[in-house]
Amino acid sequence: MTLRFLAPSLAIICLALAVHSAHAADDADEATIRKSDEQVVAAFNAGKADELASMFLAKGELIDEEGGVYQGPGAIKELLTAFFKQYPGAKLGIHVESIRLVGPVAIDEGTRTMTTADGALKSQFRYIAVWAKGEKGWQLASFRDFADDPAPTPHENLEPLAWLIGDWINEGADGKVAITYRWSDDKNYLLGDFVMTAAAGATRKTTQRIGWDPSVSRIRSWMFDTDGGFAEGAWTVVEDGVVIKSTSVNPDGTTASATMNLTKKDKDHYSIEGTDRVIGENLEDDFEITVTRRPPAAGK
Repeated sequence: MTLRFLAPSLAIICLALAVHSAHAADDADEATIRKSDEQVVAAFNAGKADELASMFLAKGELIDEEGGVYQGPGAIKELLTAFFKQYPGAKLGIHVESIRLVGPVAIDEGTRTMTTADGALKSQFRYIAVWAKGEKGWQLASFRDFADDPAPTPHENLEPLAWLIGDWINEGADGKVAITYRWSDDKNYLLGDFVMTAAAGATRKTTQRIGWDPSVSRIRSWMFDTDGGFAEGAWTVVEDGVVIKSTSVNPDGTTASATMNLTKKDKDHYSIEGTDRVIGENLEDDFEITVTRRPPAAGK
């Protein structure tokens, strides 16, 4: 082998050694930062405000979940001292999700939990910690909390409609409508049943499913008639009820649209107002009816 071919080989070996050395250094720094996170937890759980504050740089900052900024070890110590006085025995937990070394700093991200001594209160936040390497080793340049509340469940998003649950009825000269709303077994939907009986005796049944659509962050509904018609609606909760923008397809293929306002009058009454009603190409009259909660059946 000539020197002409040997020289590149040596260069590659040197480069590989340099990369390996850099990775080893990065691994060592990451391990040190993880150890520092453990020291933060230990000092906090021991109520040592002094020790915690000393882990920040002279101009280091702590930013709480509401955006309050505490800069410098003095201000941070004062904050922590007041916290430990108000919540003695509170415990901190940190779950590190990632540590990224970026030049002279390391970005440490994850979640932290806080639990009161009696375990009655527990909070969870996301955090970003920026560690800077100086003469004293790795110290905190910034520690910031972000609210990490879990997203509401489908059931919680439907809670504003819980007042609809029960049996209702409306009776008029042209017939009656019986309405029942209940939670689905999994509590993620509201299920509605409508039985419309005309004065002449003809009956039509409709079922409805109301759910939370996370793709558009709103409540939606789907209705199906026994005669083959179907409809869907977009619901907007307002102060005293709900506004529904509804579109439907009739059994004969014609389409319809309407705005329905459900307004809660009291715990036993609500009104249904239909406006902007278009069937096919025809504009229909507005209407308004009052629905009354059915009294419990005898013996129940």
